Amino acid sequence: MAILPIIETPDPRLRVISKPVGTFDAELKTLVADMFETMYDAPGIGLAAIQVGVAKRILVIDLQEPDPDDEEGKKVIREPRVFINPVFSDESEEHSVYQEGCLSVPEQYADVTRPAEVTVDWQDEDGKHHQERMTGLMATCIQHEHDHLEGILFIDHLSRLKREMVLKKLAKLRKAA
Repeated sequence: MAILPIIETPDPRLRVISKPVGTFDAELKTLVADMFETMYDAPGIGLAAIQVGVAKRILVIDLQEPDPDDEEGKKVIREPRVFINPVFSDESEEHSVYQEGCLSVPEQYADVTRPAEVTVDWQDEDGKHHQERMTGLMATCIQHEHDHLEGILFIDHLSRLKREMVLKKLAKLRKAA
């Protein structure tokens, strides 16, 4: 396994529309393992393959919920999930607002409104098909990561003024570093 470099905005590769995965082999499994290692190291809760320079329709997500048995609140429960060739088939009319961030737009956060629930069809690393109704943070996260597959960043959901503010803050941080 390897930690891969994460592409940051304004890199034009983040605007590429990813291609479907057709071959489910050892190379795919290695990429998925590397994506998880990269996401955990960043740290983040989701990562799309395009964020590491691979224009394939692959997402990894692990919400890493706090362990309720940990009195110190430092341990998390890991539940790594892989979504290959994900497709949304039904979005709720109800919406939710969540303060989103992105490993490709480091240290910047903004409220984004998305459908509160979404039904997702996808394949796993072995090509097996799955379908699930996603709610809560998982619904938000999978929609955020799916946007990457379409060349969309969370800042694209903001007003022009808010997007410019986020990008100015990011530029300021980079200049200071």
